[in-house]
Amino acid sequence: MSEWFDNHCHLTTIKREPAEVVEEARAQGVTRLLTVGCDVEDSRRAISIAADFDRVWATAGVHPHEAKGGVDGLEELLESDKVVAVGECGLDYHYDHSPRTQQAKVFRIQIEMAHQYELALVIHTREAWADTFAILDDVGIPERTVFHCFTGGPQEAEACLERGGYLSFSGIVTFPSAHEIQEAARLTPTTRTLVETDSPFLTPTPHRGQPNQPAYVSLIGEKVAKLQGISVNEMATACWANGRLLYGL
Repeated sequence: MSEWFDNHCHLTTIKREPAEVVEEARAQGVTRLLTVGCDVEDSRRAISIAADFDRVWATAGVHPHEAKGGVDGLEELLESDKVVAVGECGLDYHYDHSPRTQQAKVFRIQIEMAHQYELALVIHTREAWADTFAILDDVGIPERTVFHCFTGGPQEAEACLERGGYLSFSGIVTFPSAHEIQEAARLTPTTRTLVETDSPFLTPTPHRGQPNQPAYVSLIGEKVAKLQGISVNEMATACWANGRLLYGL
């Protein structure tokens, strides 16, 4: 059985006991997980959960939806041994749950934190590619940066890769209608590819309609492997190698 790394899930949001979720994932070959924080309190919970397990790590960050709440208390969380990245952070113009000016301000602050603490940066961008790239180019993209749940097409993929970023593909890549994302996955070098569940969201085919979970990450990896013309085992091995470099594991 191939060993997988789910490099983006939300164990704080899955409505099951973390130990049950982690054990079920490991039974399916998902031996490493990264649980991602979306605001200061959520990040604190993510760190607490990660502390209970080997091979489970955490991020600390403020999602653009939560940017209106600011980043007070975030920096101290970055001192934790379990924290391997800042984020998820970025811009989301689809929902605009926080004012765009505040999203940009909080995004900039977190990019600077990633530089200061020499941590990876986990980016969430939705319908905001131009502004995302402009801010990264202005502040300076951290050497280790991943565009999580990549939802762009080939043009956006090329722009991310030109900046040295990794692309992480979610269950969306398994949707029959996701032609642009599939084309982006096809052109992404295997050395810059990661897979994630973003669970409990974005459940991959054929489990649509059910809550997502880290145990399903192999379904995403299998699809991306097919698109890139490599074996499933090669994809699993690459995703861990890339994740280890990206997050300094």
